Amino acid sequence: MSSSKPLSAPPKMSSLSSRGVNSTSSMSPTRASGSLPSNKNPAVPTPTRQPYSSPSYETFAPRTAAQRERMGRVAALTAGPWSSANNEEQKDSSSDFDEPITLTSAMCPPKSSTYNTSSSSNDSTISSVTDQKINNTLQHTINATQNLSTLIKHTASLRLALRASINIANDVSERHSDLLRHSGELSAAAERLQHEEQVLTRRAEEIGKPLKHYDAVDRIGPLVGVLFKEGGRVVVRGIAKLHVDNDEEFVRVLEEIDEAVEFFGEDGGGAEVFGRPGSGGSSSNNRRGGRERTASQQPFQATASGSAEYYRRACALQDAALELLRVGVADRISQTSSQIQDALKLPKVPIAADKLEASLVYTRFHGISRRSNALINIARKRVETLGSGSLAASSYEDFLTLCRNTYCGARETLLTTTIRSHMDILKERHGLVGMTRLASVFLIRLCTVETALYLDFFGDPDKRRQTTKKVKGATSDGDDEKEAEENEGGDDASAFKRLGSSSSHQPGTAIASQILSEDATYRDAEFQSMLGSLCSALHRTIRRGLVSVLDLDVLCQVVSVLREERSAANSTSTTLAAARAVSGVIQDAQERLIFCANTSLHKEVVRFKPTSADLNYPGKLLGEKPKAAIIIEGEEGAAAAKKAEKEESEINDAVAAQLRVYESWFPPMRSVLRILSKIFRVVEPRVFEDIALSAVQACTKSLKDGSSHILRASGQIHADLFLVKHLLILREQLSPFDIQLRSVERQLDFSEAGKAVSRFLANRNRRLFSMSTENALVTLLREGVSVQESSVDSKRDLEDCLRSACNDFIEHTTSSLLGPISRFVDQCKNASSDGSTDILRKESFMNGIVVKGMFGNAYDNLESELGNVSTQMKLYLENSSTQSILLKPVVRKITRALEEARRFIDEVPNDENDWDTELRDEVLKSASAFETRVKAATSTKQGSN
Repeated sequence: MSSSKPLSAPPKMSSLSSRGVNSTSSMSPTRASGSLPSNKNPAVPTPTRQPYSSPSYETFAPRTAAQRERMGRVAALTAGPWSSANNEEQKDSSSDFDEPITLTSAMCPPKSSTYNTSSSSNDSTISSVTDQKINNTLQHTINATQNLSTLIKHTASLRLALRASINIANDVSERHSDLLRHSGELSAAAERLQHEEQVLTRRAEEIGKPLKHYDAVDRIGPLVGVLFKEGGRVVVRGIAKLHVDNDEEFVRVLEEIDEAVEFFGEDGGGAEVFGRPGSGGSSSNNRRGGRERTASQQPFQATASGSAEYYRRACALQDAALELLRVGVADRISQTSSQIQDALKLPKVPIAADKLEASLVYTRFHGISRRSNALINIARKRVETLGSGSLAASSYEDFLTLCRNTYCGARETLLTTTIRSHMDILKERHGLVGMTRLASVFLIRLCTVETALYLDFFGDPDKRRQTTKKVKGATSDGDDEKEAEENEGGDDASAFKRLGSSSSHQPGTAIASQILSEDATYRDAEFQSMLGSLCSALHRTIRRGLVSVLDLDVLCQVVSVLREERSAANSTSTTLAAARAVSGVIQDAQERLIFCANTSLHKEVVRFKPTSADLNYPGKLLGEKPKAAIIIEGEEGAAAAKKAEKEESEINDAVAAQLRVYESWFPPMRSVLRILSKIFRVVEPRVFEDIALSAVQACTKSLKDGSSHILRASGQIHADLFLVKHLLILREQLSPFDIQLRSVERQLDFSEAGKAVSRFLANRNRRLFSMSTENALVTLLREGVSVQESSVDSKRDLEDCLRSACNDFIEHTTSSLLGPISRFVDQCKNASSDGSTDILRKESFMNGIVVKGMFGNAYDNLESELGNVSTQMKLYLENSSTQSILLKPVVRKITRALEEARRFIDEVPNDENDWDTELRDEVLKSASAFETRVKAATSTKQGSN
């Protein structure tokens, strides 16, 4: 290695050597002799080195034996000289000299002071001592020179060793660089090879993938009973070697067929040539009307590519495999349904409702549910694996739809006759109201049991196992033995009661419905449609009964019962079909109720024609208190008194008294309040308010007409009190309904239609087909027809009518109590209307004697009039506060009339028209007495109240 490159000392090496010499020359002889090796022992052992933690290059570039030997010599040379032979001599010589002898001092002559001093001594002594010193100095000099020579040689060897080390280090660095370069090249080559391997593997897989699908199509044909003859032109169906009950093998075959369909259909372009795959008897094909054939039904095309032809064959294999599933599920369901109909003679002979669940209709279907569910679950998992949008998944979706339609059709055929027969029996036995409740309960139970059976066929087994654990946890506290029996049976329907049960709220049913609702399979459109068709029997039966019902009470009970059952059906998601059916019946019942209510209001209020008995006021009110008309004395009187007491005790009964009061009301108002109170909680609020609005208007008009008839028959006070009484009752009875009784009526006004038509005909430039607001027809409609809106407020009209009735009663009562005084005041006002009293003084009615007699007659009739008013008010108005409210304005009017009479009397002077002071005082006293008596009577009445 050293021969290949010449040794050359770097600049730093020369400076290092010089510094080594200088440092060596400055050393004392003792230190130099102790630190340098002697001539007899030039080899110096290699000192021990500390371990170096840097990485070894032996791993990357192993050294040869010659290189390791050379490195050992370099290590020995770099250890430094060492000698122990001259230690003793240095110690002996050091004792003779006080100061150390260096190389400089040895080579230089002695100082002059030494010779000056030595001159004074003896020459012999001096010379001997001097020779001895010189010899010693020379000896030391020689020793030092030898040491220096040794150091110089050692330094030179070190220099050569350093140069060799540098060359070795450079060589190692170059080898390391070469190693890194070669390692990078090897790594890149390895990555390139690995990538090439992946590419080749992928290409091999791509090349082998079509071959795998081709082989699968050719291999699977005999397994599913399909043979392709004459180069695929003829497809022959036979007996399949594969069994659907062998789940693992059958699923594996389906996976291979689906992969082949996907590959040949999408990658090979077969779907563009032959169309999408599908089942020949599927619902999707039926929806297309049979005009489009599936890929497996397409004829052989010689011009089609190999991929397209194998796509057609793969679709034929898929149809054959699905045919095995159809035979195991759909055909089995249809066959079982036919056997049940033959055995039970359905639909001619219905099944009893209490025996329905234990009949063959459920037991046979539970028997085939496990195997059918396993086969359906295979198709469902294939759809989930492939995705709903893939080519192969469409056939499975058609198969599942076919199974659901077949199942729902079979169940509907088996149950429809029985359900309708049970509805008719319930109606005959329990009437419409009782049948409504029992039939609703029956349908809720039917929906629950049918949902359980449907989940046995189409439910997810994994979710069913989870729900079974929840059922065990929910019922393990008190029903352990019962739960064990149900689990042994293996049927979810056994957890429910028989369909003939009359109870609608069982805890077990609620728990089962909640658990079943976790599997959303029962929400399939086909199954919900089937349940809706079964529940339509309730609508059919109740609707036929509602058409002939006219009693509002029955209709209200039907609606209330149906609302309760709808709430129970809405509590669980498994009975939503029953809830929808009940909601439809509720709407029909409400429509019938609204029709009957409007008919009754129109007949009993709008078109009401009162009879003499209806207008017998106050006779009808006196009938409530017959004791007031009985005046008997003696023994017969005692017996009659006992009878009266007995009748009084009956009257005191709250219910009987209320009924008698109710019977005393005017029939139209009684009908309005009765109908509104019945339908208030049964119909919708907007409908109720509209009915109440028209009813209150008609009732108010009827009360006014009745008051007019009573006025002619019984007198003014009875007519006024009749109207006040009934309007007060009507307002009071309407307040709990909390309705506004407001509406906006819109009417079309054609009053300007003639003018608009004239302008239309006169316009010769009319634009009939212009698509703008200037169109002539649009202008004609806008100008000729207008909408008139009017606000109707029945509550405000009722208040106005009541206020008018009260004012009329006050006015008429005041006139009846004042008697001739009221006419006198009116005559005086008319006579003095021009502001002059001259005419008033001369009038005959202002004669003093006439006025005195008038006040006397009025005062004499006052007692009877007050008694009559008080009696009639008690008879019509039972509330004392209402009587007081009506009497206060009467007293004020009487007081005002008497004050005006005094004023007119004071305007007539004495000695004119038979007036004098004494007569005037008597008249004024009579007026004061009249006023005092009226106030006393009213205050006494208020105090007694």
